[in-house]
Amino acid sequence: MIADLKPYPEYKESGLPWLGPVPEHWSRERAKWLFTKMARPVDTADGVVTCFRDGMVTLRKNRRLRGFTEAIYELGYQGIRKGDLVIHAMDAFAGAVGVSDSDGKATPVYAVCRPKPGVNAHYYAFIVREMARSQWILALSRGIRERSTDFRYETFGRQPVPLPPPAEQAAIVQFLSWANGRLERAIRAKKKVIALLNEQNQAIIHRAVTRGLDPSVPLKPSGIHWLGDIPQNWEVCRIKYLLREVDERSTTGGEPLLSMRMHHGLVLFADHFSRPPQAATLVGFKIVRPGQFVVNRMQAGNGVIFASTLSGLVSPDYAVFDPIGDANVEFLGELFRSRKVRAKFRAESKGLGTGTSGFLRLYNDRLGAIHVALPPRAEQRNILKGVSGELSEVNTAISRLEREIELLREYRTRVVADVVTGKLDVREAAERLPEEAARDTTEDDADLSIDPEAADEEAVA
Repeated sequence: MIADLKPYPEYKESGLPWLGPVPEHWSRERAKWLFTKMARPVDTADGVVTCFRDGMVTLRKNRRLRGFTEAIYELGYQGIRKGDLVIHAMDAFAGAVGVSDSDGKATPVYAVCRPKPGVNAHYYAFIVREMARSQWILALSRGIRERSTDFRYETFGRQPVPLPPPAEQAAIVQFLSWANGRLERAIRAKKKVIALLNEQNQAIIHRAVTRGLDPSVPLKPSGIHWLGDIPQNWEVCRIKYLLREVDERSTTGGEPLLSMRMHHGLVLFADHFSRPPQAATLVGFKIVRPGQFVVNRMQAGNGVIFASTLSGLVSPDYAVFDPIGDANVEFLGELFRSRKVRAKFRAESKGLGTGTSGFLRLYNDRLGAIHVALPPRAEQRNILKGVSGELSEVNTAISRLEREIELLREYRTRVVADVVTGKLDVREAAERLPEEAARDTTEDDADLSIDPEAADEEAVA
């Protein structure tokens, strides 16, 4: 059905650089005549509503409970009601615009707008996100910091926006909800396959770094209960004899900022995130050099421990280590991220204090006291070589699926842009949707799983 969409019969110039031609029968109006800015009081029972960069506006508890920037004092917080159009003034440029699905309260950085009669808030959420995608919001706003804006209600209200007839606004929203649902299901299906392939990779790596490549090699007791039996020629060693902490700090903050990502290791922050760093200055951040290990103390149990291939800075809360002893750095990294060792890291992590049992930290003394089993150096190299060969075909399949997901997302972005700006006519298609949508709806449509790395997609003040 998407491929069958056609343009409208006649167009006229909109006069807006980001919009281009619009259907002849559409009109244009300033946003301030379509929405009323709200300033509701906060109810004591209200939960905190967050506006995410993917367009979701919901209570935090509906999405996840960790990884948010928490306000110590909720000064100026305002009430939000279901159906409000919510615009994050500082992150609107990145798509942090949507319609709230919940009642609650939110930071004063959000513009909370109630649509007037005949105005579809969901349609205008698409429109403002299109203004963001086209970088019009960046062009309008005077950034208060790099890659940020101050797109407040006053700026939004001055913007001329397209005004299709109310029934057409509803048809566009209905069609895009259906189209996005279909494309999202396709993306989720590919993500599930990737997850299974990653599990297969982990099983291959775990077997290799804990048992070696030859399953017929005789085993011996390790003497460590959680390690169990190990190959006969392997030796048990405490991690403190393999890693030595270093604490070199930046005096200028001028070095490149690095970020730890669960599935990517240490990467350049600027290459992976559109938002600016949260820290006001990088002075005092820890310096990392190639070959050094970096541990996210609160995520070590999830395998967020990597040897760096880059020079740069990491959070002062991370631990940085020089590898010492007779061990291959790449082998150590795979060993530390293996299932058995990650489980031990979790078991040795401790809470930060009373009432924070959900926030665990792996302190250096407990990390150093953990035993691991190591093969001779030559065997470490052979294991890495053997594993690389086994994983090659699986990794090729993962890369292909990731590329397909990327293409689906690009296609979805293009479809949304063309439909909301009137480049494609969905009126007839929307009329045929009820029957077809019923056939395509599945129970797991509501299963919006959140990527563990999605914290960087969150837009909070």
